[in-house]
Amino acid sequence: MKVTYFGHSCFSILEKGTRMLFDPFISPNELARGKADADLVEADYILITHGHEDHVADAVSIAKRTGAKVIASFEIAEWLQAKGIENVHPMNLGGAVDMPFGRVKYVTAIHSSVLPDGTYGGNPGGFVINFGDLCIYYAGDTALTLDMQLIGNEFDVDHAFLPIGDNFTMGADDAVTAAKFVKCKSVIGMHYDTFPYIRIDKEESKAKFKDSGANLVLMEIGETIEL
Repeated sequence: MKVTYFGHSCFSILEKGTRMLFDPFISPNELARGKADADLVEADYILITHGHEDHVADAVSIAKRTGAKVIASFEIAEWLQAKGIENVHPMNLGGAVDMPFGRVKYVTAIHSSVLPDGTYGGNPGGFVINFGDLCIYYAGDTALTLDMQLIGNEFDVDHAFLPIGDNFTMGADDAVTAAKFVKCKSVIGMHYDTFPYIRIDKEESKAKFKDSGANLVLMEIGETIEL
């Protein structure tokens, strides 16, 4: 699995020839300027966890250009359809669906969700994707919740994408606990440094995970790694 980081919480995952893009927020992100270009991003599927602008800003433009199928909450799917995006798959919490690349489950996140124009965005969520021989958990924006233990009991998670920026989501301490709940020792950090409220000490965060026996990966914008 190849993972490319476009900043904030936006990642592209290439697995078995299918490219999945998560929470596209690139063009408004000052940290991504000169490192990532939303007009060049390719996607077969776009997965959106909730409606905040820092997770949907480039969703419409990328979906229109690429024809990617967008997987999101029912409310976000309706909002996208009103903007001319017909290739959508609506979901709600607890539901799962088989896609050509694997099985997708939409799981609980504790946060809020409203779209950039004020439209209600439904419940926020995260995604667990089982590719068959590999499983990932993309948490979206969330607080620490005991529901994460259910993920660890149901799935054999290989890699978890967890927010670590604090203030609006979990910080590193709670993310360490989240990793224990989902029984995952490989964590890719997200939702940090983009705004003053969520700037972190990267080395301190890495040390907290190391002390717990887990590994925290903090990618550079534009970087691609293989997991």
